Amino acid sequence: MAYEIPVTQARAELAELINRVVYGGEQVVLTRHGKPLVALVAAAELERLESAAKEAEGSSERVVGTVSFVSDVPSSISEPGQLGLTAEYGAPQGPYGP
Repeated sequence: MAYEIPVTQARAELAELINRVVYGGEQVVLTRHGKPLVALVAAAELERLESAAKEAEGSSERVVGTVSFVSDVPSSISEPGQLGLTAEYGAPQGPYGP
């Protein structure tokens, strides 16, 4: 769980909070009126988060880029949980394939 501290108190304790994040590996969340406002993270953690976000963004573009055909298919009464959609996989086209 993250350590929460009001912004007004954090001003006076900024150096200590930085040490807790960098050397103690803690998560520190600054709050205003009891609501989370911002979080202090180590630079290495920020780089990891940004890298993960870029990978997630790129992978969703590749998955969408490989769908070649989508059509509506009526749901069967014997399959009540089905969505009634069918997708057909084809060889990647455009920027992600031949």
